Amino acid sequence: MRAAFGERFEITPGYLNSASIGVPPVRVADAVGAAVDRWRRGQDSPTSFEASVATARAAWADLVGVDPTEVAIGAAVSHLVASVATGVPDGTRVLTVRGEFTSLTFPFAAQAHRGVTVNEVAPADLVDQAPRFDLVAVSAVQSADGAIADLAGLRAAGTPVLLDVTQALGWLPMDLGWVEWVVGGGYKWLLAPRGTAWLAVRPQAREWTRPVAANWYAGENPWDTVYDLPLRLAGDARAYDLSPAWFSHVGAAAALPWLASLDRGAVRDHVVGLADDLLTQLDLPPRGTAIIAVGLPGDRLAEAGVRFATRAGRIRLSFHLYNTAEDVDLVLRAARAKTG
Repeated sequence: MRAAFGERFEITPGYLNSASIGVPPVRVADAVGAAVDRWRRGQDSPTSFEASVATARAAWADLVGVDPTEVAIGAAVSHLVASVATGVPDGTRVLTVRGEFTSLTFPFAAQAHRGVTVNEVAPADLVDQAPRFDLVAVSAVQSADGAIADLAGLRAAGTPVLLDVTQALGWLPMDLGWVEWVVGGGYKWLLAPRGTAWLAVRPQAREWTRPVAANWYAGENPWDTVYDLPLRLAGDARAYDLSPAWFSHVGAAAALPWLASLDRGAVRDHVVGLADDLLTQLDLPPRGTAIIAVGLPGDRLAEAGVRFATRAGRIRLSFHLYNTAEDVDLVLRAARAKTG
């Protein structure tokens, strides 16, 4: 059991895979478990989960820096990105970076029949190339290696931006009030169950956003839109809502308000400090990010009990608020262990 930022985590040393799956605080896992127990006893109804959905939506809006009325809920990033990809005009030219996570780019590539094109450039060229395109779709932090996007440069470039914060929100402080669309999943750094995702749609971006999964829950009052036409959707971003995965939102409602209450600079300093310390002790330059890709022997790391991922042919290690110097030492011992 570990304690971090006022919460307890039942986590074993060496867990460095938060970029794949975040580990919830004990309190969050208990909240989900209690919801499952109520389900087993038939003690809930669909309306029982409305407070959790609203709480999680408001907390995500707080983390992003927008009003909750500008936030839609979904189950996965790709579905929410599709609301944008299907709404952009025919012939839209989209710019992204090589190696971008495909949940962000595939929805646009699937619009090729409308003349929508997706162009990949090196990350270093993104800002310079942005004014030549109609839209930039990029992750704030890259999944494969933790590279952080030049958000200030993108803001100055002036091209509309769809920003995926799945690998950033929860550890990286960001000023996102200028971004047209912000999308992110909840099961990594936000420590919620899989099945939660959110999309912030700023007022100026609604013209290029479509309710591709229009459903009863996206109505102004969902309980008045369960039957019969005509189409009648909410007047705000809830028009893009997907009916919620209940238990996932119970976990999100327990985790996100706590994360939103933390000193985000302190969280960043903690996780980046651990990652940079590991790089320094491996005689590598610090990178200022919570996700690092290194050329270490995966078999030795696994034998030592380190949990990691392999991405783009390298070992990916990711540090979150429940990690400590003990995890750094575990990696170093495995890396320096003699073979044979």
